[in-house]
Amino acid sequence: MEDDDQEKTKPRRRRRHIFLRIDSWIDSAVWNAGFRAGEIWEEITIFSRRFHAKGWKKAVFEVAGEAMNLGTAGFILLLALALPAFEETKGDWRAQSDFAVTFLDRYGNEIGHRGIIHEDSVPIDELPDSLIKAVLATEDRRFFSHFGIDFLGLARAMNENARAGGVVQGGSTLTQQLAKNLFLSNERTIERKIKEAFLALWLEANLSKKEILRLYLDRAYMGGGTFGVAAAAQFYFGKNVTDVNLAESAMLAGLFKAPARYAPHVNLPAARARANEVLTNLVQGGLMTEGQVIAARRNPASVVDRAEKTAPDFFLDWAFDEVQRIAKPFHQHSLIVRTTIDMGLQAAAEEAIETGLRQYGESYRVKQGALVMMENGGAVRAMVGGRDYGESQFNRATRALRQPGSSFKAYTYAAAMEAGMKPETTIVDAPISWGGWSPQNYGRSYAGRITLMTAMAKSINTVPVRLAKEKLGTKPIAALAKAMGVETPIRTDKTMPLGTSEVTVLDQATAYGVFPADGLQSRRHGISQIIDYDGDILYDFSRDEPPAKRVLSEEATSSMNHIFVTIPVNGTARRGALDHGIVSGGKTGTTQAYRDAWYVGFTGNYTTAVWYGNDDYTSTNNMTGGSLPAMTFKRLMDYAHQGIELRPIPGIENPLPDGSKAKEVARATDENALPALVRPRSLSSDVTKLLKDIARHFQEAAPLKADGRVAALDGALDLAPANRTE
Repeated sequence: MEDDDQEKTKPRRRRRHIFLRIDSWIDSAVWNAGFRAGEIWEEITIFSRRFHAKGWKKAVFEVAGEAMNLGTAGFILLLALALPAFEETKGDWRAQSDFAVTFLDRYGNEIGHRGIIHEDSVPIDELPDSLIKAVLATEDRRFFSHFGIDFLGLARAMNENARAGGVVQGGSTLTQQLAKNLFLSNERTIERKIKEAFLALWLEANLSKKEILRLYLDRAYMGGGTFGVAAAAQFYFGKNVTDVNLAESAMLAGLFKAPARYAPHVNLPAARARANEVLTNLVQGGLMTEGQVIAARRNPASVVDRAEKTAPDFFLDWAFDEVQRIAKPFHQHSLIVRTTIDMGLQAAAEEAIETGLRQYGESYRVKQGALVMMENGGAVRAMVGGRDYGESQFNRATRALRQPGSSFKAYTYAAAMEAGMKPETTIVDAPISWGGWSPQNYGRSYAGRITLMTAMAKSINTVPVRLAKEKLGTKPIAALAKAMGVETPIRTDKTMPLGTSEVTVLDQATAYGVFPADGLQSRRHGISQIIDYDGDILYDFSRDEPPAKRVLSEEATSSMNHIFVTIPVNGTARRGALDHGIVSGGKTGTTQAYRDAWYVGFTGNYTTAVWYGNDDYTSTNNMTGGSLPAMTFKRLMDYAHQGIELRPIPGIENPLPDGSKAKEVARATDENALPALVRPRSLSSDVTKLLKDIARHFQEAAPLKADGRVAALDGALDLAPANRTE
């Protein structure tokens, strides 16, 4: 028995012995590992003591370490901001050189050129040495020694500007300027400068210095509607760029800074003075001696006698983008393009913007304006992208994203009409809160139960918010705006009904063009035909584009037009009412702190969107949509309707039967006069009576103060009045 018990306990002892050995090994391994780690740490500590700094050395290393940390974080931040710019480099950014386009106006007259004709793009090695030196001495003396960003040049420019008390010298390199010309706009923002710097580094990494210089000389705007030194030499001197002398080279180099100001065919004395500065730069930069430039100083360049050439450059830039999009499948790249622009209306549009800024720019503290005019049917007849193309080629009509303010309310009300509401539908104007946001009306007053027509004519804020919150939702409003032609992405947050989502002037003109088109797409376009040099029609808008689709029902369109035409008469746009009994409709808009002022209006013939503001988003001096924008609209549209057949606005009788002014008719209480302006042809007598009562209400209402007070909207929007609530 004992032997049996011993035999049974042997496996148990064996297992216990194995477990004890494992436990001992684990304990030993852990202890050894800890001991070894301690030894390693001691060795590291002893080694690190060799680099231990004391005294002033410690302070230096601490500062350097923090600087490296902050620098790394800043670099990562800058890179994140620059990533959107790098998206531009993914496409065929050289495509501009693939097309050479001659543009004609709607009547077949030549109005300008865009693109690069390769035969005229002269290799750098064939350009005069004097021209290359003049450009580098003036624009970027260290061009061949920096890598896209010249920190020494930037420091020098900052020092000179500080000494002069203003901006007298720029710090951008030639590569940075090319990056701006190729990929970016002229907006003066920190974001653009960051993108410009990173893109300059990208260009330096992907192109040789000669390629960068050639692209810069080929693409830069040189005034007179010319791009590149080759075209400028032909235009100003009537010779090939390879034949220009030192005096002419200096004059060409002087154009890069401000081509409109120094264009010799416009201001020859200023051009020669600028050329003399370029010659001084050559001497100061050590590229030439005073003896070498003295002859050019004494015998300045003479230019070909040309009348001042005016070209619709903002429109041509946009039209060239359209050509590249349309003509991408074509094998031919030398093209003749008939556009939709009317140079008479274009001149009137430019004059209207310039007159407005010249007369009221200082008092309103506004420096820029933009305008798009479309003939109903979508043809763009005029486009003004800014005050001076020579100073800034940034097209504020097609590229600037600005808040539309109350002019965006048109889409909310249109969605309401599409949902079955009517102008006479009543709604409560009362305080409303939406997720902690409480929009308020002008003067913090409320009218109680009012009609939708009254609410829009008086630009009441609570009503579109109430419609969006309780009746429609923001997504259907955004979807309708997109269908009507707003191509800019629209945010659908709760403040959207009051116009906080940015749009372009072209967007607004396109979308409002649906109303005089009886609810059909306005189909905006700037190209009528594209023809090759053999006379073959490669593209025809009327042939190749699909017909307009309906985006708003006839009934909803008629209701909206019925509201719109009251606004220039008794609403916020009285200064936009046209003369000679011409009926127009439209909507004003003013954004937070008076940063943007809009008026978008139409007749049966034309739709025009007008915007005023500042590039740096600074506030104007209480300028509203019912002031300068409405006056500009009136100035242009009064001219445009001279001697043409007046077309009716759908649902509105036009022209007025007695030829009287729209304001006089609308103020009349005679039932025979009232319907001519505001009554859809099929309205009943009850509705007519309602319209008459509303017109009388507007006539008898005491004018609201126009002292520039702004209704607080709890951080969302401040909408200002122009005689009435904006």
